[in-house]
Amino acid sequence: MTTPASHIEALDWPEIETALATRGCATTGPLFTPKECVALAAMYDQPARFRSRVVMQRHGFGQGEYQYFANPLPASLAAWRSALYERLAPLANAWAAAMGQPADYPADHATYLARCHAAGQLRPTPLLLRYDEGDYNCLHQDLYGDLQFPLQLTVLLSDPREDFTGGEFVLTEQRPRMQSRAEVVSLAQGEAVIFAVNQRPVTGTRGTYRVTMRHGVSRVRSGRRHTLGIIFHDAR
Repeated sequence: MTTPASHIEALDWPEIETALATRGCATTGPLFTPKECVALAAMYDQPARFRSRVVMQRHGFGQGEYQYFANPLPASLAAWRSALYERLAPLANAWAAAMGQPADYPADHATYLARCHAAGQLRPTPLLLRYDEGDYNCLHQDLYGDLQFPLQLTVLLSDPREDFTGGEFVLTEQRPRMQSRAEVVSLAQGEAVIFAVNQRPVTGTRGTYRVTMRHGVSRVRSGRRHTLGIIFHDAR
C-alpha cells in the first residue's frame, strides 16, 4: 500500500528543487486520486471538522470562502502534512542559510509544531477553500505568527476539465529595485503546487538576495473550485 511518505519520495525532487530555485514554485504531478479529491472536497460541508470559516469579501481578501480544519486533523491529512514537512525541511534549512537566517528547522514535524505551540501558535492551519463563479483570492501571504515555515502547498481538488473554468493559481515575485514578476500555474485534479510562503533566496551577480512572494487565485469564470491548503506552521 502506498503511503504518503513513499509517494512523496517517488516525486522528481531534483526537478522540483530546480523549479523552486528558478521560479519560486513547483508542481508535483498528482498526489491524490480523483476519488480522494472528491472525498476531501466533501468535507467542506461537514462543519464539525473545522475551527473557523472565513468569508473573504467581509475582510477585503477577495471573494469566496475557506475553512480551517480543527484538531485533530483528519488522519490522512495529518500524515501527508508530516511527510511533506520532513521532505521539505532540508530545503527550508538551505534557504534559511542562504538568506542569513537560523537554519534550525527540525527534521520531524511534531518537533516543529511543539516549537510553534511554545511560541503561542496553537491553531492548526490546513484549510479547504471554495470558489464559485466570480470568486477570486487577492494576493497575500499565509504568515500567522512569528514562526513561519518557508514553503507550503496548494492541492487542486476539482477537475478543471469538468468542474470550473478560470481560477488559475497566481504567484508574484517582488524583486529588489526591479518590477514584480508574475507566474500563473495550471494544475490538474489532485496535483499540488509547492511555493514560497514569504521570501526565498535568489543568486545574482553580486551574491544572494531575497525576493518576496505573494500568491492568489484569478477569477473563477464558471463552476465551483475546491482546493486544499497545507501550511506547516500553526497560527496564533
